Amino acid sequence: MRTDDFDYQLPPELIAQRPIEPRDTSRLLVVNRQNGGIEHRHFSDILSFIQAGDVMVFNDSRVIPARLSGTKLNTGGTVEILLLRRLRPNVWETLVKPGRRVKTGTILELTDGQRQPVVTATIIEEGKNGIRRIQFSDESLLSGLGTVALPPYIHEPLQNPDRYQTVYADRKGSVAAPTAGLHFTPELLAKIELKGVRCCFVTLHVGLDTFRPVQEDNPQNHQIHREYGYMSAEVARTLSLAKKEGRRIICVGTTSVRLVEAVAQNSGNNTLTPFEGWVDLFILPGHRFRVVDAIITNFHLPKSTLLMLVSAFAGKALIDKIYQIAISEKYRFYSFGDAMLIL
Repeated sequence: MRTDDFDYQLPPELIAQRPIEPRDTSRLLVVNRQNGGIEHRHFSDILSFIQAGDVMVFNDSRVIPARLSGTKLNTGGTVEILLLRRLRPNVWETLVKPGRRVKTGTILELTDGQRQPVVTATIIEEGKNGIRRIQFSDESLLSGLGTVALPPYIHEPLQNPDRYQTVYADRKGSVAAPTAGLHFTPELLAKIELKGVRCCFVTLHVGLDTFRPVQEDNPQNHQIHREYGYMSAEVARTLSLAKKEGRRIICVGTTSVRLVEAVAQNSGNNTLTPFEGWVDLFILPGHRFRVVDAIITNFHLPKSTLLMLVSAFAGKALIDKIYQIAISEKYRFYSFGDAMLIL
């Protein structure tokens, strides 16, 4: 298995530059893993593929205004900071550009709209590829200084920042949206619950691997970026009971899949236990899925950990086939793109 095995060519015009309205009118490609069957639907048709007794798992992480702009105290040079994860009070792991010019001990000033210094940021540790640990003078002020960081493949400005949030977003902490959830509307969620489906909410704060392809030739050598997750005791009980009773568990997005499967590994038995902590599970072909029965997901970047995850779930040959069909049928790809239901 090599990283190049997960590469494919995507016409640039298929990269969605803006969200579709209403949310649930996006297209939905439905895939049956057992027989290879394919259906072309719209997302609101998801109701036709779920049934009473199913349990759906959503990631309720909320995107934070993670992109900050600062200037070096000594030279005035401009520096861009992308918040990745909070390590402790006022200390964050970040991605800094241009990283090679920002060394340990460098002090940055973050200013408000009147260009008045508001927060100072001190580089306290250097990592690879622009990663820096930063100590902020007051992290509580960062949300008023930052902007939401859209993925680098989206070139059009977003008119409504709420369109890069799921309608159920709650716990702040993600750099990027858990995009499979962007297709749901409050009305669709209500119809799902009326059908007798249990909706559960977990949290996994989306981090750097959403933006970066795997660089190692062998993906097994890739060190996945850790993300902070949470599963309540109630959700753990609900999922454990569903597995015991043979009911389907449908995860909305690869982030929900990673958290649920990580909790299952951490629990070490057939009963899931509450969880809060760092998640570094890297799901590759060969992974034995303990909990997840179906996945709702978008179409992912080449050589990404997300594409590797869905290949592990559905089988690489089937995913290769599906992606080529999606390209030929002109589905919209990536964050603001269309969706896929893998049964």
